[in-house]
Amino acid sequence: MRSTGSLLALILMAAVLSAAYLADDADIPHHRIAKDILYRSEDGALTDTMRERCRLDVKSPIAASGLPVVVWFHGGGLTGGERSFPGELNRHDQVVVTVEYRLHPDVKAPAYIEDAAAAVAWVFQHIEEYGGAADKIVVSGHSAGGYLASMVGLDKRWLEVHHIDANRIAGLAPLSGQMITHFTIRAEQGLEKTQPVIDGLAPLYHVRKDAPPILLITGDRELEMLGRYEENAYMWRMLKIVEHGDVTLHELGGFDHGGMAAPAFPLLVKFVARVTQKLP
Repeated sequence: MRSTGSLLALILMAAVLSAAYLADDADIPHHRIAKDILYRSEDGALTDTMRERCRLDVKSPIAASGLPVVVWFHGGGLTGGERSFPGELNRHDQVVVTVEYRLHPDVKAPAYIEDAAAAVAWVFQHIEEYGGAADKIVVSGHSAGGYLASMVGLDKRWLEVHHIDANRIAGLAPLSGQMITHFTIRAEQGLEKTQPVIDGLAPLYHVRKDAPPILLITGDRELEMLGRYEENAYMWRMLKIVEHGDVTLHELGGFDHGGMAAPAFPLLVKFVARVTQKLP
């Protein structure tokens, strides 16, 4: 749905919300951080690139147990980027896992998705050791990270490799994620960025009624890159048509592709609370 009201009101609201979360952070107990964890463990089959890039960090409040978990995939067009903890997710009531994955041109599709699935599988298998709950995992990310979150949650075959049902995910929350086949993957096929494709490597190809709850957020349709709002709006519509019971679309008016993340985080935090604590 398109945001209403003036741009000034939206900016002020985002600033107030961000300030509230920053003020919250001052009261957060000390966190523990486990860094540089290798999440792929194929015996004798790990390449140097896997050993370098297939790593994640976990941040959790000290003495935590049974908390909601956000798995966060960075953006960068599948060609760049590195893992980091979004400051807006630095809270006392959740665990955050930030993930790196292999990149083009070192690898090509579907290696990115395979890595993302392996990371999510690791979280299911180990997160209780870090104070999280395996039944409260929300998978999210910005841009390319949102694409990976969507693929892992909608196309069940990637997690099935690890004997995990994707429907165990508590929620999917791509921020400005690509819903058609990612433009880097299309480039690998010799296609232009403006040539849309919906094939097996597109989240839209895997629309299904029984998918986990989904939060779709984009920037302003006139400021986003390459029709990103329209892709997400089409995903929202198709999920509605197949009678998916819990999907929401937000368009953040006045914010471009990079700028939409900051005002999107409060919506993500509310979504995590709702789908993991069954709030109204």
